[in-house]
Amino acid sequence: MGWPIKRVDLGEVGYHQALADMSTWAEDRRQGLAEDRLFFLSHPPIVTYGPRTRPEDLPTDLPAVQVDRGGFATYHGPGQLVGYLVVDVKARGPVDIVRWLENGLVAALAILGFPATRRDTPKGAASLAGVWTPDHRKLASIGMRIRGGVTSHGFALNVDPDMSAFHRFTACGLADVTMVSLAELAAEQRRETPSDAEVRDAVFAALTAGS
Repeated sequence: MGWPIKRVDLGEVGYHQALADMSTWAEDRRQGLAEDRLFFLSHPPIVTYGPRTRPEDLPTDLPAVQVDRGGFATYHGPGQLVGYLVVDVKARGPVDIVRWLENGLVAALAILGFPATRRDTPKGAASLAGVWTPDHRKLASIGMRIRGGVTSHGFALNVDPDMSAFHRFTACGLADVTMVSLAELAAEQRRETPSDAEVRDAVFAALTAGS
């Protein structure tokens, strides 16, 4: 499904500033003052977590902030591509925005030469939302909120961040999850890691294909 979304490229933005900005972006979309937009950016090191996250799953040596999205704890930091999706889903009719985003990221990774997949969550199990390698290492986390028919938050794709940060807390509510980056996968393939610009271009092309 193609989607005519405007791309907005930002650099590194402090997480609390991004939250304030995102609230404004979403309200502008609800009021019809802006079109559907996808914001690309990164954050300084921080762990964010949804309200169902257990205290024992959080790090003791990284800043952490509770946010109003689905999902559990995840890490943001330099070398990671964050995408905040601010779109009006009412105008599209019924749509599973998380599945649509998963499929778009899988398609983007295929453009970059990395096989990936989405996974269905078994009933009663912790959510497997996100994007995974075929051997079930997690490449991208997804956490969304829909308010007034407009989405906010989005995804975090590991390009080349400090992966040791994920060892300091329980990522995504999954005690046995193995997080991985494109840099690690590229090393396994004996190839160069795609640049931030290449990843942004591939993600945007995949999400707007056919629009």
